[in-house]
Amino acid sequence: MPLRHKSAQKRARQTVKITDRNKNIKALIKGSIKKITAITEKTAADAEFKKTTRVLDRAAAKGIIHKKKAAHVKSKLAKHVNKAK
Repeated sequence: MPLRHKSAQKRARQTVKITDRNKNIKALIKGSIKKITAITEKTAADAEFKKTTRVLDRAAAKGIIHKKKAAHVKSKLAKHVNKAK
């Protein structure tokens, strides 16, 4: 059934935009996590960890992911970075 109300039509347009933006940010997070786990050098892992931390914090602040999930992922990645040589 087509959307008849203007507000419902606008809401549908907004939902599409927001969903695409959230998918892109989540893909960015997943890609940066994979980069860190693939890196074995300490200096390169530290640099990538800082970038990923920023992305996670931004996503948590905007409500794309939960703030505790961001903390969980950062903790897990920090363990990996500290094990790197």
